[in-house]
Amino acid sequence: MDLGAETRRRIAKRAAKEITKGMIVNLGIGIPTLVSDYLKPELGVMLHTENGILGMGPSPEEGTEDGHLSNAGGYPVTLLPGASYFDSATAFGIIRKGYLDMTILGALEVSAQGDIANWIVPGKRVPGMGGAIDLAQKAKQVIVLMNHTNKNGASKIVQHCNLPLTVQKGANMIITEMAVFQVHDDSLILIEIMHPYKLEDVYNATEATFKVSESLTINS
Repeated sequence: MDLGAETRRRIAKRAAKEITKGMIVNLGIGIPTLVSDYLKPELGVMLHTENGILGMGPSPEEGTEDGHLSNAGGYPVTLLPGASYFDSATAFGIIRKGYLDMTILGALEVSAQGDIANWIVPGKRVPGMGGAIDLAQKAKQVIVLMNHTNKNGASKIVQHCNLPLTVQKGANMIITEMAVFQVHDDSLILIEIMHPYKLEDVYNATEATFKVSESLTINS
């Protein structure tokens, strides 16, 4: 199902809580790009993009966009003091050397083992996977942000992915409009439920088996 703008922002705001002081973070296309709007400047976080920026800032105000300045998805961005530009080869070198502390990606499916499928639905025309394989394999932490179910109402958190994989056992955390899961030892642990959903709602909407944390919290 499609999410409203407020719900998408709520997911992004929750993900921003996982980013700590001084991290270097790459944000994927879609809901992940909204995370930049919830990062406090005093954290000193440096956002990286595959097209060659380190130090990307929040989204620009409407009407103030710079047509020469965009992220890897082609959306307008701002820069923070100290930001730098470089070519795509250097941008991917940063990823492949393991310098990214975290990447936050969208996904079509995530399995109970943390497998991620996020680049193609067979038979559909798409622009390609971009840097997803490199990001999901090399970043120190991988967080997936997505709708809990697809447009047909089927769970996107599955026991085993049906779509072509981007990476095996790549995800460390999954955040949806309903819940937050940690991937731990090839199994899912529900650590947080997003208001107004209840545990029963999460069970009914999730195909994959999961455990419930003893410290389960409600995000109000």
